[in-house]
Amino acid sequence: MDTFPFVRRGPYGKLHRAARESTMARYEAKTRVTPVSPAEFIAELPDPRRQEEARLLDALHRRVTGLEPKMWGPSIIGYGSYRYRYASGHEGEAMRAGFSPRKAALTVYLMGTYCDRQPEADALFARLGKHRAGKSCLYISRLSAVDSDALEGLVKLSWDTMNALYPA
Repeated sequence: MDTFPFVRRGPYGKLHRAARESTMARYEAKTRVTPVSPAEFIAELPDPRRQEEARLLDALHRRVTGLEPKMWGPSIIGYGSYRYRYASGHEGEAMRAGFSPRKAALTVYLMGTYCDRQPEADALFARLGKHRAGKSCLYISRLSAVDSDALEGLVKLSWDTMNALYPA
């Protein structure tokens, strides 16, 4: 099956150079470090409760990682970074840990629990309280509805796993 049937091909069926370049451009990471200050971003959140929750999550992440945050894209506060490379050859840089204080829910990125699911993560999720989880995302409607020690344990477990999988 042809992966790119809509692109121009050169001799011998190879993708035309312009098609290769435009195809690769589509796969560039959209979430990159920006010069925006995380403190300013938090201060500009329209909901005072989300502002306070973001400050608490920032303090938690700083404790666990020992790092100052950076903005990744327009709305993600991230800590640390690592380089990845897929089997396809696509490579890039992503944050090791982070969160986003979105309107519908706080999103906490647990990169390490996705990479290497451990029994201790399951125990922490069980203790956490009201939440939803995706592959590497934890969604929390209200920070007050979850066990803060379990949340910190999940962030720490994810951070430690990422550091083991991707040494600095």
